[in-house]
Amino acid sequence: MSNTDAVGSRAVPQFTIRNLLPGLAAAGLLAGVGIAVRDWCGSPMVSPMVVAMVLGIAVRNSIGVPTALKPGLAISLRPILRLGIVLLGFRLTLDQIGAVGLAGGGVIVATLCATFLFTKALGRVLGVDARLAELIAAGTSVCGASAVLATNTVTRGSDEDVAYAIACVTVFGSVSMLLFPFLAGPLGLSAHDFGLWAGASIHEVAQVVGAGFAQGDTAGEFATIAKLSRVVLLAPLVLSLGFVARRRGGNAGTAPPKPWFVFGFVLVVALNSAMAIPTEALSVLNGVSGLMLTMALGAMGLETDIGKLRQEGLRPLILGAVAWVFVSGTALVMIRSI
Repeated sequence: MSNTDAVGSRAVPQFTIRNLLPGLAAAGLLAGVGIAVRDWCGSPMVSPMVVAMVLGIAVRNSIGVPTALKPGLAISLRPILRLGIVLLGFRLTLDQIGAVGLAGGGVIVATLCATFLFTKALGRVLGVDARLAELIAAGTSVCGASAVLATNTVTRGSDEDVAYAIACVTVFGSVSMLLFPFLAGPLGLSAHDFGLWAGASIHEVAQVVGAGFAQGDTAGEFATIAKLSRVVLLAPLVLSLGFVARRRGGNAGTAPPKPWFVFGFVLVVALNSAMAIPTEALSVLNGVSGLMLTMALGAMGLETDIGKLRQEGLRPLILGAVAWVFVSGTALVMIRSI
């Protein structure tokens, strides 16, 4: 199967319930194992999405993937992924975003934009493939693996590009989670400022939670709110990239990507803000969203050729490392200036 579009324009066979089930079951099994490992470890360092992806890569590159799995994997990589991103909106409300304040919001927006543009530009300097650089830029500037997956609906990178980008944001986000709490004292950061720093610069939500609450409840709660406010910026980022891709696609005579799921994400945030949804229902919806995204990454792993990952070399890793330093330093400098 061609890997020119991990979640975009794949050529897929005719779908029936019978030919979808094997691939869906495989992706679901990997997701279940990833979630079980996370629950067993009880640590925010353990992401079920990354566990599922790594297991999928191990299976693909050791025993191979039967052709019978392909239709179900294609479904996991497109509609299931997109619905999972839409349901992420139930983790956000407009009140949470407003709690960050104008100054905090300014730090988050400015850091995100500067990091994305810097990473893209540095990728060109280092000679990193433009699509891979864009995925690393999105994952570093917004929200880790979820941003990589969402961005790839318009970037249309290969499965290997997606896997490499997620590996980068996982590694460097984990380093931030471990390192940041030790820097709060020497840097003289208050609980509020530390929470904003963590939320504005650390890659994954779980990593932000781990770093934030290591400095106490106040820092942890504000870090989480700041991070979730940053997550909502995924919508305008993907729409902007989609607009650019449409213009390029029109010139090339190809069908441009249409990330309509982003509007679904925004509508869900609005619904969650306007209605008092029971806590139990929100818990279920968040669990379903996590399961869908984990299935998508498990399917991604089953489509990833590790030999092609090696071909990328160290330059994308260097890009991810420099982008990590940039996002951390930029957020810190801006927080110190307000």
